[in-house]
Amino acid sequence: MHADEKMTYETWPAAPEKATLEAKNKFLGFWLFLGGETVLFASLFATYLALKDKVPNSEHYLAKDLFDLPLVFMATMLLLTSSLTSVYAMYHMKNFDFKKMQLWLGITVLLGAGFLGLEIYEFNHYVHEYHHTFTSSAFGSAFYTLTGFHGAHVAFGLAWIITLMVRNSGRGLDLYNAPKFYVASLYWHFIDVVWVFIFTVVYLMGMVG
Repeated sequence: MHADEKMTYETWPAAPEKATLEAKNKFLGFWLFLGGETVLFASLFATYLALKDKVPNSEHYLAKDLFDLPLVFMATMLLLTSSLTSVYAMYHMKNFDFKKMQLWLGITVLLGAGFLGLEIYEFNHYVHEYHHTFTSSAFGSAFYTLTGFHGAHVAFGLAWIITLMVRNSGRGLDLYNAPKFYVASLYWHFIDVVWVFIFTVVYLMGMVG
């Protein structure tokens, strides 16, 4: 099959994201990219674990006093739900239903934006209520670097999905853009998985000391 071939529901392949050689090459490049990202996040986690107890004596609070767990849990639910909606979007892509795919991607974007908004609110709360900034301690530097780096990935993922939606709104689905949508969805799942580790290691472990 060729990427520019005109498709119909009857001729649409069961796995459009892998139907061409170009698509398969995209997958290879994407997995190499994710490998590098995984190593980078692993190093940030290691740095955080090494510095999480490095708080000056002048700062009387601990992580369990600082974190607003209900707020973080709400943000987590938004991000995990957005992963589910992206699955629905890819289901409709495989069924050659462009409008429903766009609808579920739009919902994914809204949920992701909600997560990002809550994270910004969380950071603002820590800074103004506790004067807990990036430079206040080694713990602060490690915390904001890890969570902020993830937040930047969420923002990039949102921009990526929105760009794909807008640029292909009048084009519909074909074998050229289907792999792009699918890879963007995989990237979104990746940053969701990373957040699960952040929520567990930083917030839940922080609450129990």
